[in-house]
Amino acid sequence: MKDHHRRNSLKGIAIREGNVDLKGCEAQSRSNPSPRHFSPVRVSKDRIIRRLAGVRPYRPEGFVVKREQFEEKVVVHNYGHGGGGLSLSWGTAHLAMEEALAAGGSSCAVLGCGAVGLATAILMQKKGWKVTIYAKDLPPETTSNVAGGQWTPTSVYSPDEVTPAFRIQFCRASRLAYGYFQALVGDYYGVRWTENFWFEDKPFELPDFFAELSDLYQDLREVSPEEHPFPRRYGYRFTTPQIETPHYLNAILRDYRCAGGNIVVKTFHEPADLRVLPEAVVINCTGLGSKTLFDDSTLRPVKGQLTFLQPQPEIDYILTADQAQLYMMPRRDGILLGGSFEDDVSDLQPTAEFEERVIAGHRELFNALE
Repeated sequence: MKDHHRRNSLKGIAIREGNVDLKGCEAQSRSNPSPRHFSPVRVSKDRIIRRLAGVRPYRPEGFVVKREQFEEKVVVHNYGHGGGGLSLSWGTAHLAMEEALAAGGSSCAVLGCGAVGLATAILMQKKGWKVTIYAKDLPPETTSNVAGGQWTPTSVYSPDEVTPAFRIQFCRASRLAYGYFQALVGDYYGVRWTENFWFEDKPFELPDFFAELSDLYQDLREVSPEEHPFPRRYGYRFTTPQIETPHYLNAILRDYRCAGGNIVVKTFHEPADLRVLPEAVVINCTGLGSKTLFDDSTLRPVKGQLTFLQPQPEIDYILTADQAQLYMMPRRDGILLGGSFEDDVSDLQPTAEFEERVIAGHRELFNALE
């Protein structure tokens, strides 16, 4: 899922000189347009099969990966990914692993069993550590299960509130995660490459990280109106790994268990609760839970809601439009429709108002294909 920052991300620095030559892309688009077939999504209320809502752990300053001492425990924090938790999971897990290895030891506790917690636990296992996950919720009840599911680390931070040091950390985590997901492409993990199309009525800029990570978006280019049938004049095309979230989480949870990993269902309310853990190294991947557990006042919930339509196997592209107020992702478990960004809202009940807007907006887009 994508969070409220997507509404403002179009104001970011999208394509800077020296990274992507948009003039060249524009010339290529005009001289050699290559229209592809877009199968229409059949958008109607009678095709809705389920509704989901979740809250993203958003920090304007960006995620936290750091090591600190708490009494006799070493605590490594790995939380606050906003809407980019799934995308960044293996990257910040790698950074957290480095911090944990520097602390020394042979066993650790991982708090949280979402995408970030599982990736962190698996990487520690691969280093030969004995790992126990402690979590209140397990898949399919985690926030990660409500993620849309593609590698694009969006809505992670506010560009005006991050430091240069964080941007370096963010780019490293993004590149690490991108590499890990490439190794997982295939049916077992439910990861595949999918074309993305982003359309707007007016000229627009992509979020700033497209420029910072331009080497990972090598096929990014503008698309002209002649190349697509949608009722929007301006657009971009790029390719990303898409992650079938429920399938993927089940697979990595299975990997963790098969490698000897243990899971204890447990809730922590304050740092003092960590004293009972036998492990001397604790890696905190509790996401929004860190707001109360570690008193992070900068962490806030951003609610997102998804509506799923009946599956359509012929849909082979991801679509984003209207400043990310609308987005569609095809999955085996249904056609995901999104575009909800409610800042500082933790209510998990889907609302009819969102559903009406997202159905009407996507119907207008796809009716042009009929």
